[in-house]
Amino acid sequence: MRARPFSLLRLVQPTVVVLLTVLVIGVPLWLVFVTSSKSQAEANSPNLKLPTSWHLFENLATAFTDGRIPLGFFGSLLVMVPAVAGVLVVGSLAAWGLARRVGRLNSVLYGAAISGIVLPPAVVTLVFLLRQLGIAGTAPGMIGVYMGMYLGVVIFFITGFVRTIPIELEEAARIDGARPLTIFLRIILPLLRPVIATATILVCLYIWNDVFYAFFVLGGGQISTLPLNLFRVASGALYQNNWNLIFSYVVIMSLPLVIVFIVAQRRIVSGITSGAVK
Repeated sequence: MRARPFSLLRLVQPTVVVLLTVLVIGVPLWLVFVTSSKSQAEANSPNLKLPTSWHLFENLATAFTDGRIPLGFFGSLLVMVPAVAGVLVVGSLAAWGLARRVGRLNSVLYGAAISGIVLPPAVVTLVFLLRQLGIAGTAPGMIGVYMGMYLGVVIFFITGFVRTIPIELEEAARIDGARPLTIFLRIILPLLRPVIATATILVCLYIWNDVFYAFFVLGGGQISTLPLNLFRVASGALYQNNWNLIFSYVVIMSLPLVIVFIVAQRRIVSGITSGAVK
């Protein structure tokens, strides 16, 4: 008699999780897809119904050309690639040092390094500082903002992973006369591939979908990322009341990261679990 409630609970829990996942993730995705496939008249009242006539490829082509997607795609890559490379290089070196040293000062430095995860930057102060430095509205300014924002995420993941690596490997290399940078490049860095892949994908997701900080930093500049470009064209005359084109733009903007996530989802899970061992 006692085993029945337990077995029933084991059956209900995954069912509830699947239903919640479909409700929270599946329904919005379906709404985006069907709306991007409708005509302008049908899309003015968004719903989950299938379109009476399909205009998916037509809407995608219009959004691609008239929505200046190539320009936004280039701008997103221009700020994302250097920012991701910068946080990985600086973050991995900092995480290695923080993981191998103990003491109160080291704990304080580690806490300060990962504080950016829970403490968002002050936008007004940030924009004022960038203007004083003369890099507001530029790619270097946006790259610096992203590096400062997501450096804590990289340090958090990699520090936990480095602590699982036996220190005897580094001690043996020191005995052989290897310098610290050589030890990091030849011993530590190859072992960090799973967690670096995880951190890379997560930071790319954050930067690719960001519109809030891009609006304040790049709003008056000549560079435009994909989300910022969507905001601009959606506010213009072309996309007003054209929900089919807006959702088509969202589909095109999301496709690269959806493909990357599907291909690399196992690396994300393995990197997170590996860094959580200790």
